[in-house]
Amino acid sequence: MSSSESVLKVLLVDDHILILEGIKARLDQEEGIAVVGQAADGLNALAQVEDLRPDVVVMDVSMPNMNGIETTKILHERYPDLKVLILSMHDNREYISQLMSHGAKGYILKDISVEEMVRAIRTVADGATYICRAATETLFNSEQSSGSAASKLTRREEAILIRVAKGLSSKAISNELNISVRTVETHRQNIKAKLVLNTTAELTKYAYDQHLI
Repeated sequence: MSSSESVLKVLLVDDHILILEGIKARLDQEEGIAVVGQAADGLNALAQVEDLRPDVVVMDVSMPNMNGIETTKILHERYPDLKVLILSMHDNREYISQLMSHGAKGYILKDISVEEMVRAIRTVADGATYICRAATETLFNSEQSSGSAASKLTRREEAILIRVAKGLSSKAISNELNISVRTVETHRQNIKAKLVLNTTAELTKYAYDQHLI
């Protein structure tokens, strides 16, 4: 945000409408902050950033269509001066590390106070980095015990990766695990983002290399 602007423009990105509405209602009470838009996934966020040109994007990690990791990377490439603040329920070292390396300026958890959220928004808008205490502890305390590369994945993601490597389609995986195809696709996107892999062949090789199959 330039010094000539009096209002900090914020775009909220989360696939949970109640969370969006709750954050917007609270931020609307803050002097000097204006929520200029809301998006439910990364693709919509990209479109809204183009149209609205916000100063700060407050964004979740796990979303359909395009997750927060991929979206942050693209936003950083297209708009290097845009400040992205991650608001997530995931206290996960790999998420934090990847998002910060892809250009996020801050990482806060959804259980923090509204006052801290506002402080984080203003901090990143001013060009500094903000990581909440719990995320900071996870980031540094986990460095000595990161374990194998497979530990990057949750149990559900690992289960899906194993089935992808075995050649199962998303529909077959959804039937086997009793979850929706959309959920499977979201997990697949998250797995690719976490492992920085792009193709099914690469995922399969990774699974074999990690002795998952």
